[in-house]
Amino acid sequence: MPEQTSGQAPASAWAPVGRPLLSLALTSMMDAVGAHSGAVYLRPGDEPVLEMAVMAGLPRSFAAPWERVGLSAPIPVAEAARERRLVWVGGQEDMARRYPRIAVVLPYPFALAALPVATGSRVYGAVFLTWPGSHPPELSDRERHELTSACERLALRLERAAARNRAVLAESDLLEAGPLGGVSDTLGSLEAARMVARLPYGMCSLDLSGRVGFANAAASDLLGVPVSGLLGSQLWASVPWLNDPIYEERYRAALISQNATSFVALRPPSEWLSFRLYPSTTGISVRISRARAVSEMRPAGPKPGDAPTRLVSMSQALSMAGALTETVSVQDVVGLVADEIAPAVGSQALALLGAQAGRLHVLGHHGYPDPHAVERFDGMPLTAPTPGAHAVAHGVPAFFDSREQLERLYPARHTSPDGFAAWAYLPLIASGRPVGACVLAYAAPRRFSTHERAVLASLAGLIAQALDRALLYDVKHQLAHGLQAALLPPSLPSLAGLEATARYLPATRGMEIGGDFYDLVPSPPLAAAVIGDVQGHNVTAAGLMGQIRTAVRAYTTVGQEPGEVMRSTNRLLIDLGSELLASCLYLRLDPARGRAVMARAGHPPPLLRRPDGRVRVLDLAGGPLLGIDDSATYPTTEVELSPGCVLALYTDGLIETPGVDIEDAVADLGRRLGAAGDRPLEELADELVGHYAAAEERIDDVALLLLRPQEDR
Repeated sequence: MPEQTSGQAPASAWAPVGRPLLSLALTSMMDAVGAHSGAVYLRPGDEPVLEMAVMAGLPRSFAAPWERVGLSAPIPVAEAARERRLVWVGGQEDMARRYPRIAVVLPYPFALAALPVATGSRVYGAVFLTWPGSHPPELSDRERHELTSACERLALRLERAAARNRAVLAESDLLEAGPLGGVSDTLGSLEAARMVARLPYGMCSLDLSGRVGFANAAASDLLGVPVSGLLGSQLWASVPWLNDPIYEERYRAALISQNATSFVALRPPSEWLSFRLYPSTTGISVRISRARAVSEMRPAGPKPGDAPTRLVSMSQALSMAGALTETVSVQDVVGLVADEIAPAVGSQALALLGAQAGRLHVLGHHGYPDPHAVERFDGMPLTAPTPGAHAVAHGVPAFFDSREQLERLYPARHTSPDGFAAWAYLPLIASGRPVGACVLAYAAPRRFSTHERAVLASLAGLIAQALDRALLYDVKHQLAHGLQAALLPPSLPSLAGLEATARYLPATRGMEIGGDFYDLVPSPPLAAAVIGDVQGHNVTAAGLMGQIRTAVRAYTTVGQEPGEVMRSTNRLLIDLGSELLASCLYLRLDPARGRAVMARAGHPPPLLRRPDGRVRVLDLAGGPLLGIDDSATYPTTEVELSPGCVLALYTDGLIETPGVDIEDAVADLGRRLGAAGDRPLEELADELVGHYAAAEERIDDVALLLLRPQEDR
């Protein structure tokens, strides 16, 4: 993978660096601080990405989701490069709280440091290193100095290589086992093999990739596979009944945490075997024996907890993380947690609680036979003696294996049972602040293993980030709708000799707010009707729409003629300095004479349906869009508006459809108006916008104003 700077020769013209620069630097860092794995990332050119160039101590498959990451990604190595600082993650809980996307895939006790590889003028890449979970929660001053100095030296070497047009290429990962501490010199390899062969239990040696390098005869007998069939292959691949992700998971847990771990597995048809894994930085030693106690006590299955399973696979975790990033509203988050996350972790019910102004608020729930069991917590203060309030107030998850355990700590709960037998109360923390809690309920008592608690805490971090975004979206959505409602007329005035109705549909993209507007102004002696469309679907467009609508009302009230109303509004829009343009159609109505005077500024032509059902497109003269030319004029035209006619004013959202010619769309609207024009005006309006109202996506706002003159009575 070449590394180059702007203005230099392309990487293909460089001479490669002649020694494994990255590998040497990485292993030197690991040795200096006692880290058991690490990786170096390089930034290709000026691209905002980091690519893994070499990894040491663990198989690259462990970091597969992060081989190529964006500089903006919410992971430690990208944050270190982006902010040019050391990022330290002190353990499993710290990882779950700050980087839940990593913790849900690697829910093991380990510590991690990430550092930038940068000079004063350029970021060349980044480095991460990991330690077993036994590492102290903080880096020592010596470790910080060693790592910082090593990364600075590596950055200078990369800078010199770039100045000489020498490419720094990706290197082979370092997984080879080191010397065996002199064992072969002391005992001799043959005697060592004899010693292991005499042991009454099975022994296997796995390298860092999980491949069997040695197995004694007892292991072969217990596994039912010849030694020759075991050597060189991964244990879970060569033994058919071990080919289950939960067993590979134990190997991963042992390597990353560097803690001994164990599991039991059933060798068909009925023999249970116990596996004990002893990890080191060079591989894993596995001891295999018969698990007689398990066989005698539970011949049909393992003891609960003896074989902790992985709640979710890596692919499931990544799928959930991706799905949560696509949620928009709070109800989207509740639905996703109910449909995907709760079933994946074995929960039968859930409640999502929000925290605002010192109180809990029930945002949604699923699976409770009696909804009141959850809804009674709505409005409860965070100081209340309940597990949900404590989880939010203190940011600490709580797990209750049984009803007795819950009621012992919270006696008030025995008076309000919810029908479940175990619970996980998970605080939802985003950007360092509590946004709520997720309550998972289980139908039967459940022992929450360390592994399960880590997975649930990690999932809670993902849910918290999604919920934080969704709460913000819902607030903006409510604000947008409130603003739109305030800017449009709440109802149309009742005018003598004229029946009127209107419809407005926001675009379904963005904030569902736009610049379409309509109004009916009862300004004696003649009323006025107006419809318009300001560019955009955001608060700016809506605000400008409100100013234009107010201006049109003011100019109408002072008695300006239609053409002058348009000219005044045009000059106002230009004076406001907005870059947005607007179309507008203005009519001075005289239903007593059966006439109307129309002025048009780049707006779609209205449709006039006569009493005999014929429809005419009033494509009359007009002027340019408002906001273009301060000297523009807007000619006026008098049109027929006799009793029994229907005049349809609309915005382009009603006629613009991708792939449909605009003239064909206007003609289709005219046909529908002609066919349904005798129906009551409210039904006619619903008919004309019905297709758009039912659409899941509208790329533009839709406004419609219908006017029908009536005979004087």
